[in-house]
Amino acid sequence: MSGETQGKLTILDIARLAGVSKATVSRVLNRNPSVDPVLAQRVMKVVQEHNFVPNITATVLAGGRTQLIGVLAPPLNWPAIPEIMRGVAEYLEGSPYEIVLYCIGSQRNHADVLNRILAMRMISGLLAIFPGGLARQLPVHFQQGLPLVMIDDQEEPEGVPWVGVDNLTSAYKATQYLLACGHTRIAHIQGPLSYHCTVERYQGYCQALREAGITPDPDLLFQSNFEQSGGRHCASVLFARERDRWPTALFIGNDEMAYGFLEVAQELGVRIPEDIAVVGFDDYIISAHTNPPLTTVHQPFSDIGRTAIDLLLSMIDHMSEKQPTRDGRQTSGGVPTQDYRMDPPCIHLPTTLVQRASSRSVLPASRQPGSNS
Repeated sequence: MSGETQGKLTILDIARLAGVSKATVSRVLNRNPSVDPVLAQRVMKVVQEHNFVPNITATVLAGGRTQLIGVLAPPLNWPAIPEIMRGVAEYLEGSPYEIVLYCIGSQRNHADVLNRILAMRMISGLLAIFPGGLARQLPVHFQQGLPLVMIDDQEEPEGVPWVGVDNLTSAYKATQYLLACGHTRIAHIQGPLSYHCTVERYQGYCQALREAGITPDPDLLFQSNFEQSGGRHCASVLFARERDRWPTALFIGNDEMAYGFLEVAQELGVRIPEDIAVVGFDDYIISAHTNPPLTTVHQPFSDIGRTAIDLLLSMIDHMSEKQPTRDGRQTSGGVPTQDYRMDPPCIHLPTTLVQRASSRSVLPASRQPGSNS
């Protein structure tokens, strides 16, 4: 068979050469485990001999499943995105799936883009990473049968499978650490109030203070925007106060704001941690290289990406293979499986506090509560 002819092979040609039905070839190409192994081997031998590459559009129209995973994400210069994508890519490296990345910019109508993507039926599932305004539309697509997993901290995880961290507990532990160091005047810089993680991190901060018998002081709460500029602004406001109104420690709602705060402190000659101990939240790569290196809550971004894509592929397999039983439940291979749409999983991965030079392990005696200095 000539190279030209080979390039024009269709699924029907592969079926004829392998002596099987077109449906069998489709199931083999989609790695359907219900195909007899002997038949699957026969089909794959023909596929390999003729360097057959299936046409994605034809596969979809024939009712098959593509090997493409859609990833909806902000631009790659967002600090967390490279690490999340590394986890996704490393996991998919040993699988038959490929990534189609759709970056969410600031100038396009993302709802229209998403609808076009789904209308083409070119992806088997969607991983939505910090989808912003699209987050509230995704549950509708999920309930309509789209395998979907979301990584997000802006909206409360509800209605779709979700992977992230426990922000409340993480913030609680970060504040507990500062309390254990001897600090009782602990300030907090929070992000946008519309973000779910902002609310949870503030709740964790307050919970730790109250358990220590300390009433959260509104004078020590600063409102910001999760950006370096916001951290700089809050630092300027704080350092403009009389020295006796400064906190001895500061829990900042994310590392970006902490970078801005540390910059202003350095410009004004404020010593970190001698004058104010600082703890952030995220542990981006640059956090180990700030001046001084930042103590912060480590989010396992790569693990979040790996866990999310693992969950998505499991959903794709279950939702494509499920068959109704007599009682209406869905099964895969005769075994009842989780109904993802009725009970979307919500997975919280553990965080860790990484102690660096921006905080002291023990508050000096001269700065302990009740000292005269």
